[in-house]
Amino acid sequence: MREGVIDIGTNTFHLLIVDRSNNNQILHKEKVAVRIGKNGISKGFISDDAMERAIETLSRFRTKLKEYEVSETTATATSAVRNAENKQEFIDAIRETTGIEIQVLSGDEEAFLIYQGVKEFIDIQEPALIMDIGGGSIEFILADAHDILWLRSYEIGGQRLIDQFHKSDPITTQEADDLDAFITETLQEVFSMSEKFNAQYLIGSSGSFDTFWDIQSKKTQPNLTKKPTLSKELFESIHQELIAKNKQERLAIPGMIELRVDMIVGASIVTHNVLDNCGFDQIKISPFALKEGVLYHGLPTKIK
Repeated sequence: MREGVIDIGTNTFHLLIVDRSNNNQILHKEKVAVRIGKNGISKGFISDDAMERAIETLSRFRTKLKEYEVSETTATATSAVRNAENKQEFIDAIRETTGIEIQVLSGDEEAFLIYQGVKEFIDIQEPALIMDIGGGSIEFILADAHDILWLRSYEIGGQRLIDQFHKSDPITTQEADDLDAFITETLQEVFSMSEKFNAQYLIGSSGSFDTFWDIQSKKTQPNLTKKPTLSKELFESIHQELIAKNKQERLAIPGMIELRVDMIVGASIVTHNVLDNCGFDQIKISPFALKEGVLYHGLPTKIK
């Protein structure tokens, strides 16, 4: 049986098609920067332009699903959709134009599925803090070898941070300081829970963390037989480069992709802040995230 998973994120739409009967062999995988949060997320709606981009992308996904003769598809939506005043209008428009039924995830459900995906890639033994930086929200999950210890979703994702703080390019020192102070104030519970459960390191889930790793890989060509890990020192070098450059200069960094170039600055500042406040000295990076959580474990019972 062939199965499809669609992740409708605030910034990026993902499509994953696998062959269930052949050990979940990946038949097709793609991501598109649809940015449905642009010009609307901070005001609580999905703009007409964003809805058109979503319909266009999901129509192409539907064509690809038919091409691969997929028999079952699960489509989830996260922050931009769950918080939009016109959420139902968006869901209905997608159903009517593409036939795709969207399951809107709560923040906790999103965090849970991210954990389910990450644990398929990283063998979590000692307590660790998982962080997933999306366009609309950031999820934090504390977990150990046995289970989830604590989780929380914060509606402070990359597009929201751009709208509120990143108004200059390159970001000014004042904007970066204001963003850093906001993160420190907002994530106090994350820091205290990390200390309570004695989290040993940060796990970065997909997205911006993939790009951090790609940038570092272009510099050092690391041992690809080992799972991706960034020391705090290596990340610090990447961080300083990102916050000093404008968009065109960031695009010229080897390993950077256009899909990430706008939100990577805010993501870097948040990551830097979490490393400092939690006292972590390394980031383990998981390319698996929400869509792999859906693939391997299905939707949480509550929303089925």
